[in-house]
Amino acid sequence: MKQIIAMGGGGFSMEPDHLILDQFIINQSKQPSPRICFLPTASGDAENYVQRFYHAFQQLDCDPSHLSLFKPPTTDLASFILEKDVIYVGGGNTRNLLVLWKEWGLDHILREAWENGTILAGLSAGAICWFEEGVTDSDR
Repeated sequence: MKQIIAMGGGGFSMEPDHLILDQFIINQSKQPSPRICFLPTASGDAENYVQRFYHAFQQLDCDPSHLSLFKPPTTDLASFILEKDVIYVGGGNTRNLLVLWKEWGLDHILREAWENGTILAGLSAGAICWFEEGVTDSDR
């Protein structure tokens, strides 16, 4: 089943003591200890944001990882992404996120992951990025 979970706010980055939305996302996978990958692209891969992701998701029954386009863990981004059960995209600048994804070919890889049943999720820019149109302040 193809699924996108788009959130306007909340989650680990806004409510670190209330991981209800994050647990909901994990539960949608139906996999024991699903492999979840955080994409902090919209924040410029802010290290503090990545650390908050790990702090939150290490408390949940999942296998967390992240993909930094500024320091990629591999040159084979397709294999890295396509092995994940959930992709969680953080907030920040939607325009920059989309430009970087297109440059790296990540837009096509993420579409393939979704076609294969990977759950796509995110908040703010990480919610808008899954749609053809949306309201953003990324041009400021």
